[in-house]
Amino acid sequence: MDKTQTIGVVGSGTMGNGIAHVAARAGFQVILLDVQQEALSRALETISRNLDREIAKNKLSISEKSEAISRIATTTDINSLAQSDFIIEAVIEDFDAKTKLLQSLDGIVRPDVVLASNTSSISITKMASKTQRPDRVIGMHFMNPVPVMSLVEVVRGLATSSETCQATTNLAAALGKTAVEVADFPGFVSNRVLMPMINEAIYCVMEGVGSPEAVDAVMKLGMNHPIGPLALADLIGLDVCLSVLEVLQEGLGDPKYRPCPLLRKMVDAGQLGRKSGRGFHLY
Repeated sequence: MDKTQTIGVVGSGTMGNGIAHVAARAGFQVILLDVQQEALSRALETISRNLDREIAKNKLSISEKSEAISRIATTTDINSLAQSDFIIEAVIEDFDAKTKLLQSLDGIVRPDVVLASNTSSISITKMASKTQRPDRVIGMHFMNPVPVMSLVEVVRGLATSSETCQATTNLAAALGKTAVEVADFPGFVSNRVLMPMINEAIYCVMEGVGSPEAVDAVMKLGMNHPIGPLALADLIGLDVCLSVLEVLQEGLGDPKYRPCPLLRKMVDAGQLGRKSGRGFHLY
């Protein structure tokens, strides 16, 4: 299980292309899957730009960039993942979508292959129970932006084996990340702590306590945060924030996780943050 050479990455959006980036940069062969060729083309452009940033900072040479790009194969055919030694899915944060994907992968990849989910809040135990390999299903929650952030939350489901957990931790280290094992509870550690803060910041805006600029400035200047909670929400995606809060509220049954009505309204309006050009700030 530790002889990983080829990593399959499913989903080429913000998280998926970031995972493909760090995997190729670390010397792994990468098979990047998406349902649309246009999305894959955009992903390669993003990866190229991000590698250029590393070149500008003298962290990478031009030849090393070319080598990294050459290690990424893109495909719209899920059967192309059959040769993968380890799979990381980074599709939409939706239980049904992720479960359907894992079930499809079950019949394609070798029985020993680990299926890791980049979910930020959904139960690994529940998803694993829908597969034929629950002992080889695990959470591998990367932080955004993936090429920059060092943390990976490794989420062990009820049936996840120690072997799977160790292989995942080893892979995270090979990718240059620090793995922290956390329990399979809604939101894990990162979002269980972060999302209530973001949600409360949105309530401050809705209730007129402060403008988005004021709220972010207070947290940056007063609490020494590198980015304000509302700017961070825009970076994550307001739709993703809403989804995580809904998982927290449903899974923990505590009203303190109730999503702010303003957050719901902005998502309904398509104001999702950086990816739509407008959230609590303009981009």
